[in-house]
Amino acid sequence: MIFNNPHRRIDRWIRSNPGRIDLFTGAFYTLMCTGVALAMGAGDGMGFALSLFAIAILQSAPLMVRRRYPWGVTIVVACAHLMQLFFQGFFLPSQLSVPLLIYTMAVYGKRWQSFATLGVGLLGAILATFNIFGPGSYGQAALSFDMIISFVGLSLVVTLAWTFGDLARSRRQTLNALRAHAQRLENERLIERELAASDERNHIAREMHDIVAHSLSVIITQADGARYAAAQDPNIAVETLKTVSDAGRSSLREMRRLLGVLRTDEEVDHRPLPTLENIQELVETALRSGLEVYFQVKGSPRRQLPTGAELTAYRCVQEALTNVMKHAGPRSTTNVTLSWTNRGIEISVIDDGRGAGSLGIAGTGQGLRGLHERVSLYDGTSTAAPHPGGGFAVSVFIPYSED
Repeated sequence: MIFNNPHRRIDRWIRSNPGRIDLFTGAFYTLMCTGVALAMGAGDGMGFALSLFAIAILQSAPLMVRRRYPWGVTIVVACAHLMQLFFQGFFLPSQLSVPLLIYTMAVYGKRWQSFATLGVGLLGAILATFNIFGPGSYGQAALSFDMIISFVGLSLVVTLAWTFGDLARSRRQTLNALRAHAQRLENERLIERELAASDERNHIAREMHDIVAHSLSVIITQADGARYAAAQDPNIAVETLKTVSDAGRSSLREMRRLLGVLRTDEEVDHRPLPTLENIQELVETALRSGLEVYFQVKGSPRRQLPTGAELTAYRCVQEALTNVMKHAGPRSTTNVTLSWTNRGIEISVIDDGRGAGSLGIAGTGQGLRGLHERVSLYDGTSTAAPHPGGGFAVSVFIPYSED
């Protein structure tokens, strides 16, 4: 594994350590250029050799920080090349830093600095041509074929260095934009995952409330009735306990199905969810609990509601009957009506019991708040308020889904 793709490992190290690469290569280049400069000026005296040595240092040493301070390095190197004009006809290896600096400015510098460096490079090509072939006075220099070739060659080197640098700049900007876009997508995925988890928690909370609240209301009501009736008629107690048992088993089944989505190591219960057809069973359970409930269906559906909408309708009736058991009081009558219209289904649950307790729940209870949230998911409307004739009324409308 250590020797797999060594060129990729080297490339990764170079890209992650640009400062070290510039320091090592710049130091090696400076040593080489200064050595050559001393050798070239040794025959003309120590003063001349030291002058070339100083120019070579100024032209090469700044390369060690070229990516950290590109504009400052460019100014220093440009000034060093102007100083070299005093030594007519000399070419130093340190002058090779010019195309590298032009490339660096095109990649890392500001846009105006990049174009300014390109212009300075082209001007330097003109000055270098006259410095090599001119007779000493630039204005009196005769135009020759060698001068033209020299200027074209130097200009081509400058232009190519700037072009490659500008292409590298565009590629770097594109990569940065892609990284930023990928980071945004990752952040959006995290946010969507958190929102989905929050929505699922709310969904489970609503389901748990509907299941537990309704079943416990039935169980408590039946248990209280069995306690008072057992002394006079044991048969009533037996029937009541059977209703309690059935309600407990039904609640347990639904809780296992609901909590199955949270398990990964056990098989999930895939029993079908309650639909509109199960409302009749819900009413029969309420009747066995001692409520006086009248159930009727008006009209016929124009088309079938989605499964989730039918579950919402079932939960609405369940929540309304649960509140009747808890707050309507004894000897109350409840009317449950499902009315099919051309736009959807209307659900009405009206009781004639005590409405004050339910009124308090309407503003703060988890059940009716969850009912409103469920209905709004299917673009429906719901109201829960005291009935004008006494009691409490829950009205829900769920439209057909658009095709």
